Amino acid sequence: MSTVTDTPDRAGPRQWLGLAVLALPTLLLSIDVSVLHLAVPHISEGLDPSAAQMLWIIDIYGFLIAGFLVTMGTLGDRVGRRKLLLVGAAAFGVASVAAAYADSPATLIAARAALGVAGATLMPSTLALISNMFRDARQRGVAIAVWVTMFSVGIALGPVVGGAMLEYFWWGSVFLLGVPVMALLLVAGPMLLPEYRDEEAGRVDLISVALSLAAILPVIYGLKEIADDGPSALPLLVLLAGLLMAVVFVRRQRTLESPLLDFRLFGDPAFRTSLVTLLLSMLVAGGTYLFVTQYLQLVSGLSPMKAGLYLLPAAFALIVTSVVSPIAASKVRPGHVVAVGLVVSALGHVVLALTDSTSGIAQAVTGFALVYAGGGPLIALGTDIVVGAAPPEQAGSAAALSETSTELGMALGVAVLGSVGTAVYRSGVDVPDQVPEGGADTLAGALEAARNLPADVAAAFVDSGRAAFTDGMNTIGVIGALLALGSAVLVAVVIKSPPTGAAEEPAKEPADRPGTPAEQPTG
Repeated sequence: MSTVTDTPDRAGPRQWLGLAVLALPTLLLSIDVSVLHLAVPHISEGLDPSAAQMLWIIDIYGFLIAGFLVTMGTLGDRVGRRKLLLVGAAAFGVASVAAAYADSPATLIAARAALGVAGATLMPSTLALISNMFRDARQRGVAIAVWVTMFSVGIALGPVVGGAMLEYFWWGSVFLLGVPVMALLLVAGPMLLPEYRDEEAGRVDLISVALSLAAILPVIYGLKEIADDGPSALPLLVLLAGLLMAVVFVRRQRTLESPLLDFRLFGDPAFRTSLVTLLLSMLVAGGTYLFVTQYLQLVSGLSPMKAGLYLLPAAFALIVTSVVSPIAASKVRPGHVVAVGLVVSALGHVVLALTDSTSGIAQAVTGFALVYAGGGPLIALGTDIVVGAAPPEQAGSAAALSETSTELGMALGVAVLGSVGTAVYRSGVDVPDQVPEGGADTLAGALEAARNLPADVAAAFVDSGRAAFTDGMNTIGVIGALLALGSAVLVAVVIKSPPTGAAEEPAKEPADRPGTPAEQPTG
């Protein structure tokens, strides 16, 4: 046997260089999320979307990522994770250009949908390759911490870079940030990343793919419509249909020899708990980020560039806690580390719940920084637990489940909490008779409509809109605090030790099996 095969647990220089390449799509996707929220007021002005269209522009990306993650994670296990990563990178670059030059809300929604499908290929492939390349538990923990840190760096860079671009260019320019990143990935990926696929896996079951989409997308749509307009027959029926499809999907997976999703992974309580907690935490983060970025611009009156700079403390706090958490978890129970972080997040949500439209920027920035600081341990350790609990041949599926929880949570946060906050705003804003129907559906729309009103009427209208919008953010803060505290109790009780899954064990397959050891690149 070769030296690499004898010591499959230890990663060498090639793997660490490969990790630098894998950081690129992570960096890009986090930049894309933070940039879009900053661009919301500019998109509203440039394309004049309705409130419903604006929400779809924001959340269709996350919805389709969530819908296709399980499929793409399993597909990567079968066709090759590096191959899928590179195909997705190329598609993401093309869709980014389409989004940048969209000339209508419908076109931008379609481009964002294409970005979501392409994005679904990137994250599970990235995490699965990390699991394959870093078989030693400690090295894998460090590698995932680096991966999380790059996500945090993207959040930090996104507002600054995006804010600068919005300051000097049109709103579509923010989408072009992805083009050079993906081009670099396409060049460096084949040279530094090993290929990995499960040669014994069966074909992808297309019926299962259809069932997974038929379950996830109707559930998201139903929840969004109920949160936006209240319970009514159509969204309730759509939600029920999605839940029924989910039951059918689960039953089919249990009967297939090569399921799209192996539910035996859920036998680990820490695995289940990490997924649920990631979902809830990202749900709150999605809604909170949406409202805080708009609060800084529309309520506090900051430019996009300045708003981006004020978001840096939160991003840096996330970077620090993401890096420190694995070190702390080697000395203290991981569940306790995550629980303490969630309590810090809860305090941040309380600060946001107590912020008013005149209390100043400092309070909102402080609360948001605490929310992000508390989320670092969960993202770093929760992701490691989920991926580390799976055997190597199922790393793609486990990574897809982890990303499904985070992306679905983020999308639901924008849809559900965004709709809740919007409903609070609409119920509280005092709209003058001179404003046409629908002209004050959003705070951005209200500020635009106020330009055509007499000065005294406009001032009262703007003050009312800003106060009502802040009330919406306060409501999200209360919800976030309650969910964070509940999650803290759950992880403290359930998560007791580092991941001990098969991913830590040396590969047991023969060394000449194509693509089995992650250390043997095929390209």
